[in-house]
Amino acid sequence: MTLKTGLLATGSALVLFGLAVSAQAQTQTPTADSHDAVSEVVVTAQRLNEARQSIEPSLGASTYTVTNAMIQAQPGGDNQQLNQVVLQLPGVVQDSFGQIHVRDDHNGIQYRINGVILPEGISVFGQTLSPRLVDRLDLITGALPAQYGLQTAGIIDVTTKSGLENGGVASIYGGSHGTYEPSIEYGGHSGNTNFYVSGEFRRTQLGIESPDGSNTPAHDRADEGNLFVYIDHTIGASDRISFIGGYSNDRFQIPNTPGLQPSLGLNVNGITNSPSDLLNETQREITGYAIGSWLHDGGNYTVQTSLFSRYSTLDFRPSADLGDLLYTGISQNALKRDTAFGLQTEGVYKLTPDHTLRGGIIIQGERATSDTASQVLPTDDTGAQTSNVPETILDNGGKTQFTYSVYLQDEWKLLSNLTLNYGLRGDVLNSYRNESQLSPRANLVWIPLPGATIHAGYARYFNPPPFELVASPTVAKFQNTTAASEVTADTVPKAERQNYYDIGGEQKLLHGRLTLGVDVWYRKSQNLIDEGQFGAPIILTPFNYEKGLIFGQEFTANYSEGPLTLYANFTHERAQGKDIDSSQFNFSAADLAYISRNYIYLDHDQTYTGSAGGSYLIRDGAIGGTRVGFDMLYGSGLRRDQDLPDGSSVPNGAHVASYVTVNLTASHHFDLPYAGHVDVRFDVVNVANKIYEIRDGTGVGVGAPQFGAGRGFFGGISKTF
Repeated sequence: MTLKTGLLATGSALVLFGLAVSAQAQTQTPTADSHDAVSEVVVTAQRLNEARQSIEPSLGASTYTVTNAMIQAQPGGDNQQLNQVVLQLPGVVQDSFGQIHVRDDHNGIQYRINGVILPEGISVFGQTLSPRLVDRLDLITGALPAQYGLQTAGIIDVTTKSGLENGGVASIYGGSHGTYEPSIEYGGHSGNTNFYVSGEFRRTQLGIESPDGSNTPAHDRADEGNLFVYIDHTIGASDRISFIGGYSNDRFQIPNTPGLQPSLGLNVNGITNSPSDLLNETQREITGYAIGSWLHDGGNYTVQTSLFSRYSTLDFRPSADLGDLLYTGISQNALKRDTAFGLQTEGVYKLTPDHTLRGGIIIQGERATSDTASQVLPTDDTGAQTSNVPETILDNGGKTQFTYSVYLQDEWKLLSNLTLNYGLRGDVLNSYRNESQLSPRANLVWIPLPGATIHAGYARYFNPPPFELVASPTVAKFQNTTAASEVTADTVPKAERQNYYDIGGEQKLLHGRLTLGVDVWYRKSQNLIDEGQFGAPIILTPFNYEKGLIFGQEFTANYSEGPLTLYANFTHERAQGKDIDSSQFNFSAADLAYISRNYIYLDHDQTYTGSAGGSYLIRDGAIGGTRVGFDMLYGSGLRRDQDLPDGSSVPNGAHVASYVTVNLTASHHFDLPYAGHVDVRFDVVNVANKIYEIRDGTGVGVGAPQFGAGRGFFGGISKTF
């Protein structure tokens, strides 16, 4: 294993850490001939990997890279969930339900595996991808080149482990909150075929954030299983076919806030009271995906064609005792299914020494269905209950969507130190609405001095609303019931259209050991997309602000020398919207009226966000092989409603309290004579046991309070085989 130090950058890409890992196969074989054959396979595989990566460089965008070695050095290592890894990157904000926000966008994150788009699923709590399968993760954001579209807040591109080394790892990890997490990985090669598989199971009694700040919330167990498979086969020196498959099956209890009684004054079958401790809501999320790809490298050109598919379901079940009906006026079974499939063909062609052309076609189809059965109580025109016998309202529906995208761009080397990447992208949406847009993109990258890079870019974006979440209840069916909406308008969500401007730079100092970076962005949106949780099921619903403004600045620093690595990031940003012009039935008339006249902060806006961390590897002596490290998060607080003296409130006018959490880790690598390689680790999460709110239950589209996890102690052991 070869270690490289320094900032990983493409063009003007700003990269978070200073340590990267490039794995090379090391195999003990009995003959020189077999060794040469294996070496040839490895060299060919690495060359084809480089050819694939040349199709989609992030020229002019900000790219932050995490390698598997960096993940292992963090508290929790690859036993943590993927969102925890991404939270250490600049401009990424923590939210409840495991959600993350990049540069103050609510969602807008596109996941790719080995460069191939992974369609968005329905899951709210679950993490479809595990850090365990990651060889390298790139977060690409800013003014993106033309190959990236439809979800543009950030591109999370995962390069998977590929099995160039024969062997596996079995591990067990666990600790506080009843956490128990066994896992196994295995990879290898046979002839021209490489493979890698991983599987894990995670059980915890803190599956979703605590609603009351306790370390052991009632009714909060989660069981999460995850499988992943990668196989590739090299055909000659220029072609490779590959398959990627994954499956996750996650079950969650919805945690209860103890000691509450219903406050709506409803009567259900003669029952008016029901302790909140006895509520038994659950949610199950299943996702499966498959990707088949063919890669051809023709020397001065490379083409990759992929077929991809994804199936996901979300099944919310309320308390069987109709306790939800007493608390919220509705008890709803909700089952959502979504199936996506598509074709992605992209290529790069070296036209001249100064011009490199890239282009692609992406076609995606998607079918979503929603089946709900709601128990409600009848009311009169004044809203007064007229019967204590629940009524059942069935509201089922389905829709098919297609998106068509094409792009062409040119990387033009104007001077030896000046590059212009310009292009045009076209997107067509056939869905609840038929919309389209041509989107120009341009990025200029200048290297004025050795170690210094400056970039500036503009991008026009076209972002459809998340199709799998758009289906809404038929508002008229719920009139004169306890689930009636105050507002009956229900405009279908629209595609967001953005003008995005970005400028930034980086400077390497101390012979490359220290790298400083800054990036500034400004975004003006029409029909800005946001999402909220408005009903009892934990399912997010998209809506639009007619106008949106988002801007911010990122500052990054990293230092790497020998066994020591350090990094720090700080972001200031602001996101505001005005006039809600879709899905209006989810809001009160007073909120709609206020927001129609005033810009308000978006509920997921956090003014200041910071992260930092580091690790040190002790190489020699009695404790040689020991690594110690830390990471930390700072947030100034997500938005909440601001209460006014007259009893009214300003939507999202205030924020919850700021917080800082620090995590510690220590691990040791043993080379045992008879047991082989064994690694042990010990992690402490939230060392100071900081009790902090992520949400307080108020704000636009905010459901219930959620608190961050308290102090936890975890340990694990893993063995190679």
